[in-house]
Amino acid sequence: MENTFPAFAGRIVIIGFGSIGQGVLPLILRHLAVPSERIVIVTADERGHAVADAYGVRFVNDPLTPDNYRDRLAPLLGEGDFLLNLSVDVSSLALVELAWERGAFYLDTCIEPWAGGYTDPALTPSQRSNYALREAALALGRHGAGRPTALVTHGANPGLVSHLVKQALLDVARDTGVAAPVPAGRSEWADLARRLGIKAIHIAERDTQVAAGRPKAVGEFVNTWSVEGFVGEGLQPAELGWGTHERHWPDDARRHETGRDCAIYLMRPGAATQVRSWAPAAGPFHGFLITHSEAISIADYFTVAEGGRAAYRPTVHYAYHPCDDAVLSLHELAGGGWRMQPEMRLMGAEITAGVDELGVLLMGHVKGAYWYGSQLSIAEARRLAPHNNATALQVTATVLAGMAWVLENPRRGLVEPDEMNYRRILDLCRPYLGRLVGAYTDWTPLAGRGALFPEDVDRDDPWQFKNFRVM
Repeated sequence: MENTFPAFAGRIVIIGFGSIGQGVLPLILRHLAVPSERIVIVTADERGHAVADAYGVRFVNDPLTPDNYRDRLAPLLGEGDFLLNLSVDVSSLALVELAWERGAFYLDTCIEPWAGGYTDPALTPSQRSNYALREAALALGRHGAGRPTALVTHGANPGLVSHLVKQALLDVARDTGVAAPVPAGRSEWADLARRLGIKAIHIAERDTQVAAGRPKAVGEFVNTWSVEGFVGEGLQPAELGWGTHERHWPDDARRHETGRDCAIYLMRPGAATQVRSWAPAAGPFHGFLITHSEAISIADYFTVAEGGRAAYRPTVHYAYHPCDDAVLSLHELAGGGWRMQPEMRLMGAEITAGVDELGVLLMGHVKGAYWYGSQLSIAEARRLAPHNNATALQVTATVLAGMAWVLENPRRGLVEPDEMNYRRILDLCRPYLGRLVGAYTDWTPLAGRGALFPEDVDRDDPWQFKNFRVM
């Protein structure tokens, strides 16, 4: 059957046990036929200890550092085991190398540096970027041919959204009469995007989950998923894949001096940069241009090169409106000079209503814009899986699907989501994503602009980044 999961005979080591670790554990036990005694959790604090105990899973509170991670993890990993990295502040590349040395599989949801790597003042903005982290991973991957599969950046976003883009392209091709068999590889996917006229792709997400009766307090950062993870990426420079149709260079933009030159960064944090976007239930909204590796990998994957230069590439970036309490938390964080609040709260049982609407918005084709993605409510998330809210389940379902794909493709070395079979992942994730929705819209970032105040916009091409950016 399409949604059948492979059984797994090895051990699983889970690094980090925050919202995603706690949410994916019951899914692993449900679908991969792994007994609890073959799972161990290694984490940096006591969060989730009771959850681990309830499932009979060994829980080790022992923070990993550059000095101790090999000694702590090597005895737990052997040939055919699985290292599942759901942590913050632990180097993904160090863990990939260790997994390969031990003959183990690997998966993470983002490429993490060691603690402090996102905010080290000794590093340039380019060196603190997801672009730099990805380039380092790709360099490592060039030495990984034939090794156990190490799947990097495979959560909801990055991860699931790369598969949604491919399905959305096929939908647009079908609905606009463009003859398009399912592409067989990277060059064919990029050619299809060019033929359709895709100029910009947003990972467009609006989270409306609320906790009635417990509003955000002063001095508290509240979120529906990892607070540390969100703040870390929010303090990195805003990053976006830079399209070949763009004709307005942002004053605060910079190019990277090395690598594939498929993306740029801004000299400001993503948590202080907003863009206009759209989703079916939310309608038009302002989202934060938080850096994510999918903005870089998708732009790179869909590049058409001719004569040694990019002849076609879409502009790609995240447009994220988190839950309202998280927005207030970001405003307070910025007002305090980007110093973290003394208290953190991960919204869980107190959530009473709301939906996480996560999808991809493809713009520039003859029908204007098309959004395709998941609309998952908190009520349905709780019905489908324990220890998950709507945001977490979109991630944990994709982690689970990624683990299955790794087991089915065991010797692929280092892999990014864009290189995978999108149908297989969507088939495995679909039961946990709520409603998968495709919607066309005539919205553009110029809608309603200039009625009260004149603005410097490009009215000849609505899909210019200049028009999306909120100044």
